[in-house]
Amino acid sequence: MPDILGQNYIAGGRSAAGNTALQSYDAQSGEALPYQFHQATADEVNAAAEAAAAAYPAYRSLPAEKRAEFLEACAAEIDALGDDFVALVCRETALPAARIQGERGRTSGQMRLFAQVLRRGDFYGARIDQALPERQPMPRPDLRQYRIGVGPVAVFGASNFPLAFSTAGGDTAAALAAGCPVVFKAHSGHMATADCVAGAITRAAQKTGMPAGVFNMIYGSGVGELLVKHSAIQAVGFTGSLKGGRALCDMAAARPQPIPVFAEMSSINPVLMLPEALKTRGEQIAADLSASVVLGCGQFCTSPGLVIGVSSPEYSAFIKTLSQQMGDKPAQTMLNAGTLKSYVGGLQRLHAHTGISHLAGSEQTGNQAYPQLFKADVSLLLEGDELLQEEVFGPTTIVVEVADRAELLSALHSLHGQLTATLIADEADLHNAGDLLAVLEQKAGRLLLNGYPTGVEVCDSMVHGGPYPATSDSRGTSVGTLAIDRFLRPVCYQNCPDALLPQALQNANPLGIQRLVDGKPSTSALA
Repeated sequence: MPDILGQNYIAGGRSAAGNTALQSYDAQSGEALPYQFHQATADEVNAAAEAAAAAYPAYRSLPAEKRAEFLEACAAEIDALGDDFVALVCRETALPAARIQGERGRTSGQMRLFAQVLRRGDFYGARIDQALPERQPMPRPDLRQYRIGVGPVAVFGASNFPLAFSTAGGDTAAALAAGCPVVFKAHSGHMATADCVAGAITRAAQKTGMPAGVFNMIYGSGVGELLVKHSAIQAVGFTGSLKGGRALCDMAAARPQPIPVFAEMSSINPVLMLPEALKTRGEQIAADLSASVVLGCGQFCTSPGLVIGVSSPEYSAFIKTLSQQMGDKPAQTMLNAGTLKSYVGGLQRLHAHTGISHLAGSEQTGNQAYPQLFKADVSLLLEGDELLQEEVFGPTTIVVEVADRAELLSALHSLHGQLTATLIADEADLHNAGDLLAVLEQKAGRLLLNGYPTGVEVCDSMVHGGPYPATSDSRGTSVGTLAIDRFLRPVCYQNCPDALLPQALQNANPLGIQRLVDGKPSTSALA
């Protein structure tokens, strides 16, 4: 359990130079928990960034196997956090114990998965084009490329996943796997949780002999700007609001040396209802969709926020059933008072819009979030009304009815970038679905067929990203092993003696990895 007065983690030690104390709260009752945390000073932010920079040369030079052992040690320490830890996370977030236990397993599982990536060796991206001294009119030099970690990474924790997207979450795991030390900015909504997990990572680092400064954590408001602007930081990982992510992007771009920000920010995750599916199983679809909307009190970045269907008796019946389902769902406690306030504000904007009508949901009162259903005129999408593109973080969704397939395509073209897009369809619907998929793959990072987007598998194939504003860089993902790519950069060696090359590029291929040699995959040694 955390200390009564928690301190910042810097270079493997603890630091409490500041006088400002930050309070942890019980999300359900609002009462103060017996934990306070020292706000990091500007000097402590600097010290954390410098500690990461000092650790970088040694850490990036470690064999991949050593980094894999560190990640596995982190996983073991996280798994060892017991029932008292689970109870603490539940108090800080109002999330149920089963959810936290599952998320703990996902968090340690991510660490172990990246350990597998390191042992597999494909993250190096090794490419070799051997010299062609006899080539005319110019000989070709020997060229060899592999990838290295970009340097220290600043990671910002998410509010809605206190473990899997937080202290030891996917961004931290991917950065550490890439050979990049991390400075983590703890989320104010679950500081005690962050403290426990930071302790687990620190113990793992000490047990495996990692350089001091491989992992650091700071608390406080305002420290994020100091961190992103610090010259030692070479990349940023962020999960949160569009406003917060965009602010970090602008800060990073304005630096004397601009750096990339990989921000996962805002998505309404459209769900398309095709006619034949509604004819055969409309009631079941309404039940499944409503369950997805309210899952976890709607506090998933992949929660379905927009439902689109073609005008028909079946779609009208579906909307009626969905209204009943949503109206029957109970209220739930949100992560914290700030999240509830944002949810209420989003609902007020929807209620006030003349083109949007309220279909279901009890009046929002008290300290819990009531599920809501709205219907918007399709013209709002076609005319680019921003309110219909905004994520309302909580248990609510909006239905839209289009006149025909042509209007459906126009509505899809009007959408901003998304994390997910879902097609609910029967086989008869799919014969002519190619044009829909062609549009959706331009709009989203993950396309689902007859499933619901709340639930992200951690594996090699997963993409949790998408065009702006879903993310700041659609070329990456924050879930799955491809996430490591965000924190790697290529380096090319030209006519370098074999003894000076990194092992991934040496003639003997001592790592035994697959490499692209003269345009062909190979695991063999070179002559």
